[in-house]
Amino acid sequence: MKYYELWVGVRYLFARNKQKFISMISLISVLGIATGVAALIIVIGVMAGFDYELQSKIIGTNSHIVVDKIGGLNDAAYIMDKINVLTDVSASAPFINTQALIMDENSRFPVVMRGILPELEVNVTGIQDYLKKGSLDLSENNIVVGKELARQMFLKIGDKVNVVSLNKFSDNIFKIAGIFSSGMYDYDSGIVFVSIGSAKEFSDDPSIVNGISVKIKDVYNANKIKNKIQQKLGFPYFTRTWMDLNKNLFNALKLEKTAMFIILTLIVMVACLNIASSLIMLVMEKTRDIGILKTIGVSNAGIRRIFTIVGLAISSLGITLGVLFGIFISYLLKTYQFVNLPQDIYYIDKLPIRLETCDVLLIVLAAFCISLIATIYPAYQAAKLNPVSALRYE
Repeated sequence: MKYYELWVGVRYLFARNKQKFISMISLISVLGIATGVAALIIVIGVMAGFDYELQSKIIGTNSHIVVDKIGGLNDAAYIMDKINVLTDVSASAPFINTQALIMDENSRFPVVMRGILPELEVNVTGIQDYLKKGSLDLSENNIVVGKELARQMFLKIGDKVNVVSLNKFSDNIFKIAGIFSSGMYDYDSGIVFVSIGSAKEFSDDPSIVNGISVKIKDVYNANKIKNKIQQKLGFPYFTRTWMDLNKNLFNALKLEKTAMFIILTLIVMVACLNIASSLIMLVMEKTRDIGILKTIGVSNAGIRRIFTIVGLAISSLGITLGVLFGIFISYLLKTYQFVNLPQDIYYIDKLPIRLETCDVLLIVLAAFCISLIATIYPAYQAAKLNPVSALRYE
């Protein structure tokens, strides 16, 4: 690119046009691109926030890896010893899951009763961090319930509830020892914790546990460590990661993020069509100038570059404004949390925002490429003008 091409392009951009309509279309193009880029940044930031928050909560409320087998485990201690010797494993703990019905005088709710060893479970999941009231003391038929279940049943520390097994149709009286809040509605309303001994009273075979929870040092390396554990244990044991257990959820989020990116990119495309329109009319207005430039020796490539500069300058201004506005709105949403969500639908109660540098750069690159494509046809048409025809009627 030569200096005069940049100078002429900038002059065309800021010079007063004979047709005010051209300036209006250019302004609309800038605002359109800014709106599209800002919307993309905000929406992709929200989607990334949902993804991150759900991952954090799922990792906190569940173990990184679960080991089980059909029919349950009757050799849990032996399996734990084999797992714990692996350098990638931090801790492990057995658990029992059984369906139950928790009720008091006025209400009854179906729940998953999870039997644990508290001294081992705190090393595997974040249950201790989520405990808001009471303690994790599960001795003497104590039970820990979620905040949402406690709210729905008007439970407080020290209250007694009746828990009925849906497998054996046996029941027992438990005392509320603690109330936890993970921030996930389904978890806080549908899971209760008891000691593994109490859970065995509700199971068909007291010698069997459902599985072993495993915590690893690098949570994002779970697939590799899962394969190591599976290779060490072999059949009939099954090893699944937190990603395997929630695959449908994360696939849905990924698909939704991609769909939103495509849909909102269409806004940028429409704005870039306005750039093409304004450049075409600018070429018509500057026909005489193009003829003079060609007469003094400016090549067709030079003419193309001049009008490409004008188009890219308009789009760059729109992209810059869009990025600044998108980041500003994202900052407000993240800082002040003035958008509340129904927790029973979205798992979390606040709108999450997480701006990834790579996402912002991808949006900027996509908008710039679309803008560049939009300038090709007007610049090509300008370069095709015959200088004789351009000056004939001037």
